[in-house]
Amino acid sequence: MTELQKMGAAAQKAAAVLRTAGEKKRTALNAAAAALRARQAEILAANEEDLKAAKENGMSEAMLDRLALTPARIEGMAKGVEDVSVQRDPVGRILSGETNPKGLKVEKITVPMGVIGIIYEARPNVTSDAAALCLMAGSAVILRGGKEAFRSNNAIAEVLRDAIESADLPRDSVQLVQDTSRASSVELMGMTEYLDLLIPRGGAGLIRAVVENAKVPVIETGVGNCHVYVDKDADIEMAANIIFNAKTSRPSVCNAIETILVHKDIAEAALPVISNKLKEKNVELRGDKRTCELLPEAKPATEADWATEYLDYILAVRVVDSLDAAIAHIAQYSTGHSECIVTENLRAAERFTAQVDAAAVYVNASTRFTDGGELGLGAEIGISTQKLHARGPMGLNELVSYKFIIRGDGQIR
Repeated sequence: MTELQKMGAAAQKAAAVLRTAGEKKRTALNAAAAALRARQAEILAANEEDLKAAKENGMSEAMLDRLALTPARIEGMAKGVEDVSVQRDPVGRILSGETNPKGLKVEKITVPMGVIGIIYEARPNVTSDAAALCLMAGSAVILRGGKEAFRSNNAIAEVLRDAIESADLPRDSVQLVQDTSRASSVELMGMTEYLDLLIPRGGAGLIRAVVENAKVPVIETGVGNCHVYVDKDADIEMAANIIFNAKTSRPSVCNAIETILVHKDIAEAALPVISNKLKEKNVELRGDKRTCELLPEAKPATEADWATEYLDYILAVRVVDSLDAAIAHIAQYSTGHSECIVTENLRAAERFTAQVDAAAVYVNASTRFTDGGELGLGAEIGISTQKLHARGPMGLNELVSYKFIIRGDGQIR
């Protein structure tokens, strides 16, 4: 057996225990949160090594922000684990129950997935988030992080494994792949005999590679080419504030916007206000011809700009003739993540929300709220941009499957 196959076999054994672990899962998660706080120094030391190597290799500032851990971020990780521990157990819930004409009592109940694989890039907090969610959902997890964050991920995973073991649950409920080469990702994608589900979290290249090559069932997450459309009836100051927040509060995440569309009737008044606000963070604007005429500081946009998830302080800008033109642009370039309209016109808002096909559609609010915690749904393992099984923030309730239990008193067919 390969090392990954051994990990798969160990995960299946752990999953068999987790299936009926009940309250032990909460105990393990509380122990994990306490351990993250208690062993913060060793996690930060490992992260410092990762950051040093990443800087030497020329990693961008936006990606360095994704990689970096601080005491505050570790506290956020611990709090996130605790938040998962107090949520309603998603396992064993009765979804429906009825007696059929033959007198059979048919129940549909939630059950764990089994073994979940997660492939992700340079975000160490995913290690604790994913582990906590999978554990509470009764599934074992095999984590395969990027090489840039390996030391950080390994330190976090060991802290979690120790805590889980202290709560009398299998240490191998959480495992981190030690090989960060492409070969390990490829092997993980084909482990149909061990994995029940594979979730990629990262950039467009990673997600596309997993979706196109995996034999294991995949939930597509994360790529966010998100838009804000400023309608002709928008409040300009509101639009500027929403755009500023949606682009600059954390440009390296999937719910940050990459393009703004501005109605031609409001463009002359709105674009200078929006541009001046974005100058506070030195955002580079790439605009179409009409935008460049109104904003001399904007660089000419290319066709590729409309389809690019920059994950940086860069924003594409297009002036559109109508609401229909904005909707058409979004339909062509959106990744189905999060889209926003800023308008005081109720009819325009209703048309936008009805016609735009995305996991989250906003009216007069920043796309940065596409997050399980922010929407009151609890911690999430990612944002699903597909339509089958799960869409939008994927929390505990999206990490379980279901089965039917049929009770009879001797019926035969």
